[in-house]
Amino acid sequence: MKFAPLFAAFLIGLATPAVAQDALPGLHAVNPALSAADIIQRAHEAAGGENWRRPGTLALRGHAVMYRDGGEFVYDDYEMLRDYEAEKKDAHQADGKVRIEAVAGGETVFILAYDGKTTYDQNGPVADQSANARWAANFGFGAIRHALDEGWTQKRLPDDLIDGRLAYMVELTDPSGGVTRFGIAQDDYAIVYVGFDTPRGWHERRYANFFKKPGVDWVQPGRVRLYYNGVKQNEVIWTDFDVGKSMPDSLFVVSKGE
Repeated sequence: MKFAPLFAAFLIGLATPAVAQDALPGLHAVNPALSAADIIQRAHEAAGGENWRRPGTLALRGHAVMYRDGGEFVYDDYEMLRDYEAEKKDAHQADGKVRIEAVAGGETVFILAYDGKTTYDQNGPVADQSANARWAANFGFGAIRHALDEGWTQKRLPDDLIDGRLAYMVELTDPSGGVTRFGIAQDDYAIVYVGFDTPRGWHERRYANFFKKPGVDWVQPGRVRLYYNGVKQNEVIWTDFDVGKSMPDSLFVVSKGE
């Protein structure tokens, strides 16, 4: 019987965690009284305020790497043009206008464009316009710009770590019922994560290397990593941007051989 206290002490020692639970970042909610709407409002302000919420147009330039079949495909010049709609009712349907162009070795490798009705590639209009559905795999980040609009709902999820940064996690539901989840850094309210379901599977993007330009109310992530079903597919490195510049409709219409 004299060994019983020693044995009990041994069991208690086994049950003692190596790190105190309160010391583990992200384990417990920070600022639990802060609502999802409060967090989103602060994220809007940190990103650039009203100019960021309703930019009108956005041009992004940089370079990219795409990972396919064990290989890496490098695009020396990578550009995306966006002409945004003022309202968004479905976060994961194509809206507004888009043009993405990738160049390697001085040659255009591909163009993808959408003029609000028709999808194009570098050869002109895509014959099978059911291809429009694939845009659903590319739309989703804009949900947070509209998250406080009428008909949208917001819910706070458990806090987490995103690339080692403590983040508030929120879930948005758009008026059509679509769900999009965001991670917002707790230190500066930068938007560091988005995740949503797509026809290709669960899609995630992680944002880092944020930068600004003098005189512009806009904070741009310089590095975007894109995943499908947990596997990295692309990395885009943005090095420059323009906000609110005029873009003629012809930019989003592609003729064969352009």
